[in-house]
Amino acid sequence: MLQIDDTLISPDIIEESFLCNLAACKGECCVDGDSGAPVEKNEVAVLKEILPEVWDDLLPEAKEVIKMQGVIYIDADGETVTSIVKGKNCVFTCYDENGICKCAIEKAYKEGRIRFLKPVSCHLYPIRVQKYSGFEAVNYHQWSICKPARIAGKENDVKIYRFLREPLIRKFGEDWYNRLEFAAREFLKSKS
Repeated sequence: MLQIDDTLISPDIIEESFLCNLAACKGECCVDGDSGAPVEKNEVAVLKEILPEVWDDLLPEAKEVIKMQGVIYIDADGETVTSIVKGKNCVFTCYDENGICKCAIEKAYKEGRIRFLKPVSCHLYPIRVQKYSGFEAVNYHQWSICKPARIAGKENDVKIYRFLREPLIRKFGEDWYNRLEFAAREFLKSKS
């Protein structure tokens, strides 16, 4: 484990390769899973606020779920997560003309309709951050549906922490990320 301030970072983040390949996986990470995407406390109000701007992009079934239970719920682990449709799709999913699952929030952001990119947990995936008493664990969530991303990452020599530079800076700050890069170089040197 590597440590920066109050974060413990799994070496997998530095050693493993990853580069999303939506053409291959079709955005399955937004569809499959045990519950919705983790949402930070400060993001709940934002999700409610931007709802009118993304509403027309949502699936009809998602709109029904939102009308009944809202944009979030508490899952079996006690985490606040995005609501899901029939145990699958995040309520904020939409599909492009190629059948690739996308995020309606990110779509609205890229179109300049909102200023919120998407929940930071989504932006960070395949990294998951778990809060504990006194520290946060930064771990790689390896999932079979992301096999094409692991292959693309190896082919292009893109390590997870490099692929997720922007979301890691968003979550922990630029100084933290710079220290992670330094720690990664030293860690990889020690392994060779």
